Amino acid sequence: MVKATVKDMDMKGKRVLVRVDFNVPLDGNRNITDDTRIRAALPTIKYILDQGSKIILMSHLGRPKGQRKEEFNLDPVAKRLRELLKQPVLKLNDCIGEDVEAKIASMKDGDIILLENLRFHKEEETNDDEFAKALASLADIYVNDAFGTSHRAHASTSGVTKFLPGVAGFLLKKEIEVMGKALSAPERPFIAILGGAKVKDKVGVISNLIDKVDSLIIGGGMAYTFLKAKGFEIGESIVDSEKVSLAGDLMEKAENKGIKFLLPVDVIVADKFAEDAVVKIVGVSEIPRTWQALDIGPETRERFAQEIKKAKTIVWNGPMGVFEMKPFAEGTRKIAEALADSGAVTIVGGGDSAAAVLEMGFAGRMTHISTGGGASLEFLEGKVLPGIEGLKDI
Repeated sequence: MVKATVKDMDMKGKRVLVRVDFNVPLDGNRNITDDTRIRAALPTIKYILDQGSKIILMSHLGRPKGQRKEEFNLDPVAKRLRELLKQPVLKLNDCIGEDVEAKIASMKDGDIILLENLRFHKEEETNDDEFAKALASLADIYVNDAFGTSHRAHASTSGVTKFLPGVAGFLLKKEIEVMGKALSAPERPFIAILGGAKVKDKVGVISNLIDKVDSLIIGGGMAYTFLKAKGFEIGESIVDSEKVSLAGDLMEKAENKGIKFLLPVDVIVADKFAEDAVVKIVGVSEIPRTWQALDIGPETRERFAQEIKKAKTIVWNGPMGVFEMKPFAEGTRKIAEALADSGAVTIVGGGDSAAAVLEMGFAGRMTHISTGGGASLEFLEGKVLPGIEGLKDI
């Protein structure tokens, strides 16, 4: 999948509509607590400005569900963007309409406008043609640099490409290239590490990766569905009851293909789901009926780490336990550390695993941390993402 990028377009004097992902976390006072997503878009924004273009940025923030809710306006984003770019950014009060059109008509080369939250309009998420056409009418060229929303067929990611020539920004280009190479031509051994809570979220990924990897490591809440399929008593641990049979089929498929399939051999169990729970280490055959497993145990961490040492390419999506609680964070930390020390090409899926790597201080030692949780999962599943499909091919 080779898509045209901003470098393939003559942008001088043009109005460039850029879909970014500024869906940043805010505290109770509406201060941005993590500006990673804004910083990630800066190379594309600066490049377009250097071409002598007028740049119109658009994003969503939170889930206002098609209603104008001031707690979801993009004012804090505009403020941070001005600080990072060290230049004015005009933030508008809507993303379509006469006032928006008038403001854009008066732009000069080098000006930046930030449109208001796209999701104040329900038509954004329904991918309404007229709404997409209204957005497209604001510009001459469309750039998608929001990988994290590219798995959604929304007006600002998919719809606009019907009405404007669309290309990838640098962030989207990197996501496509790094993950695309891992799936099509990885250095081997190639290992996938999957965690998180539910098997149903990862079934497609596992099915796709079984044909590509040399080893599969399964941890986190989803591991207990596989352990259940192997006949283990898992107590009160999370289980995807409808997927137990499928988990058994996936393990059988891996075995038939000669793929190593690693599951926990010991776990940290707790008498309740709480930071102050009573905890102990047990083998997977010894989980008490009224307790729940909330992290992988020390022997499992070591086994997983030893397998990671052999790898040349590693994809990781999903934590090994409830890392947000200190007693159950060590499994995820050990995996992050093993990746950081591996010397392999390391790709961390977005969402919780990316948050854990950042929180634990290993981010700078990873090859690539994806900016999209759901998008990276669907990409690894082998799906064509709607926000990428409509962009110009080279």
